[in-house]
Amino acid sequence: MMRTALIDVGGGFRSVYGAGVMDRLLDKGITFDKCYGVSAGSANMISYISGQRGRTHKFYTEYAFRPEYASANNFIKLHNYANLDYIYGTLSNSDGEYPVDYPAFAASPTEFTVVACDARNGYARYFDKSDVHQDNYDVMKASSAVPVACEPYVVDGIPYFDGGIADPIPVQLAADEGYDRIVLILTHQRDFVREGKKDAAPAALLKRSYPAAAERLKNRYRTYNEEMEVAEKLAADGQVLILAPDDLCGLDTLSKNPEGLEEMYQKGLDAAEAVPEFLAN
Repeated sequence: MMRTALIDVGGGFRSVYGAGVMDRLLDKGITFDKCYGVSAGSANMISYISGQRGRTHKFYTEYAFRPEYASANNFIKLHNYANLDYIYGTLSNSDGEYPVDYPAFAASPTEFTVVACDARNGYARYFDKSDVHQDNYDVMKASSAVPVACEPYVVDGIPYFDGGIADPIPVQLAADEGYDRIVLILTHQRDFVREGKKDAAPAALLKRSYPAAAERLKNRYRTYNEEMEVAEKLAADGQVLILAPDDLCGLDTLSKNPEGLEEMYQKGLDAAEAVPEFLAN
């Protein structure tokens, strides 16, 4: 029997693209045997696995414009540009404004892996569904802690940074775990080649407190580009379907605009139309 996997690599506010993909998948009743989420991609997936269509869209297009969600003031007061406890706690807990339907998430047969980076040694840490509990979405917070913009997020005494540092495109992991059809959601254009210069300054700042994580951040461009080569090879072999926006709509990891968010979301909705045929072959 064919085993299927979905990967969302995250990308801050660009990740509204993945929210669009998953909402269209829910419209079509398409589920996967396993979901792999990196950074904001893991947050998209918890709503997808719980069957909450439109939930992440509201987070990106409405809640994200609140100063409590992401702002320079947050960074000054909390040393976190994005207030991960507000996003994945205050808003998402059972008494929050838009709770995760945790019982539905837990009951779903879909397996779940969340990628984070251990700040102490720079290694990837793969959390699974058993690490997610009612009103405890700490592993998503850990996976989404963008270095320098956020403090590392501590889970069970261990500090973690954004999973995109250590394993930005975990397609080889999914292949190694035996998945025959893998849908990969990117939030850069498919032909994007990451360059090291963007991460050089944050890595230099990070080196003072977390030298191993800083080294991984400095070399993230190599990891990303190498993993993208693997994805393209597997796509050529028919094992992977790559979904990627043709334009970033003025969005970046920590920058957004209302029109761009809606446009990117629509691109995700449209891109998902290719999934049924891919899974049928």
